[in-house]
Amino acid sequence: MKTKKSALGRGLSAILESPETDITSSDISGNYVVGAIANIHVEKIEANPFQPRNKFEETALIELAGSIKEQGIIQPITVRKLGYDKYQLIAGERRLRAAKIAGLATIPTFIRVANDQQMLELALIENIHREDLNSLDIAISYQRLIEECKVTTEELSSRVGKDRSTITNYIRLLKLPPQIQLAVKEEKISMGHARAIINMENEEIQLQILEAIINRGLSVRQVEAIVKSVNGNLKPATKKTTPLLPDKYIVAKTGISLHLGIDVEIKRNNKGTGSIVIPFKSEKEFDKLVNLLENK
Repeated sequence: MKTKKSALGRGLSAILESPETDITSSDISGNYVVGAIANIHVEKIEANPFQPRNKFEETALIELAGSIKEQGIIQPITVRKLGYDKYQLIAGERRLRAAKIAGLATIPTFIRVANDQQMLELALIENIHREDLNSLDIAISYQRLIEECKVTTEELSSRVGKDRSTITNYIRLLKLPPQIQLAVKEEKISMGHARAIINMENEEIQLQILEAIINRGLSVRQVEAIVKSVNGNLKPATKKTTPLLPDKYIVAKTGISLHLGIDVEIKRNNKGTGSIVIPFKSEKEFDKLVNLLENK
């Protein structure tokens, strides 16, 4: 029977607790030693310069502060010791901020020593395991761990407790145009939408699909069907198929299909003549299409 993985992934808990990454366990000046849990004055703890997160929801912080007033700090924050009564935050920035809002003078703290590389890795891994993190921020954190912490996808999979394919799917989001990345970050579209769009290489069509998702509320399945249909028209022509449509026709076909909410067909021969076919399945659907066309 397989052992269930920690919610933090093997990396964060292991690095936080492992003595192998500690430089010393003796007092390097000040009252507290590395490896101890102590109540440290909040004003003596510096922010983590490697923290990838730069926005904290104010309402959530106030709610957490209220909980802290009632129940106290349940899980200590983690810091590294820099010198005499000087500490730098490793993990737990929300708790530290909320503690300050709650008016706490001190906060329970686990003290350890970590170098800059470990600080970055800890901050990124903790960031990945936040429940409210959007897909793009997770993708950026994975990419930074690979590039800046020099870990392979396989090593990263082990450290964060995620399948390699999951990590790869997140990182692929960074290949999308900036407008689509922003839409993912602002949660205007889901990761499922983004994963469907990324299978379309034409950027102009990608942006058309993005606009349709936001304006018309297309589902992930609808986007997948559109992408599959468009990609089918991009396959090289054979003797038994119609000639390959030029890019502008593909873009037009996608735009019309998205506007009408139905997959239209464009036929064109080598001489440049052709037709646009708009299928309908019922009288009601026909009336709807006519209304859309008349009000275009």
